[in-house]
Amino acid sequence: MTVLIKDIPKDDRPIERLINNGSESLSNSELLTILIKSGTKEKSAKTLAEELLKNVDNIHELKNLKLEQLKQIKGIGTKKAASILAALELSKRINNEISTLNDIKITNSSLVFKYYKNLIGDKLQEYFYCIYLNNSKKVIKDKLLFIGTINQSIVHPREIFKEAYLLSASGIICVHNHPAGSIFPSSEDIKLTNKLVEIGNLLGVKVIDHVIITKDNYYSFFENNDIR
Repeated sequence: MTVLIKDIPKDDRPIERLINNGSESLSNSELLTILIKSGTKEKSAKTLAEELLKNVDNIHELKNLKLEQLKQIKGIGTKKAASILAALELSKRINNEISTLNDIKITNSSLVFKYYKNLIGDKLQEYFYCIYLNNSKKVIKDKLLFIGTINQSIVHPREIFKEAYLLSASGIICVHNHPAGSIFPSSEDIKLTNKLVEIGNLLGVKVIDHVIITKDNYYSFFENNDIR
């Protein structure tokens, strides 16, 4: 039997409990109930929240859900799914030590790690970004260029350097994640980095670093003297 929010005593409803006792007093399903807002004729917002949580092994996996996956739950349409994704993204950004790279001067690889660890550190596929820098090593722009698979990422140097020319960048920092959790570069990572350094030297766009990101750590080609 579906329990509707209106059938719950007012003081026990999620919003009222949040107001009276603080958000930390609410369960995961109650917090999701507030985000979902309303149910359907067949299911209450609370029931939808509980069904959503059954679709993941733990609360941390919510951040990996996509729009279409959320919409597969009957009763969660585009607007409800968008509200949930927006809340998850906002939480991710709040927890990020660096909210944006725009106009930041990159002085060390740990800055790169601090920004990207929450962005791609726990992704199940490889994401390849490039950070484009001016002569002062200030960020002009960072851009996601390629998404690969758990085992490989197909990276085209022409796309990397085309963007550099469009931005009049003088330097590049490459960034990608290792879904398997190892920070150490694969043989493919090393070959790619050497190739990009070689092309960059010919084109006058220096590849300053290549940083491999995991959830908890990073590997810098520059810091390990793999790029000179």
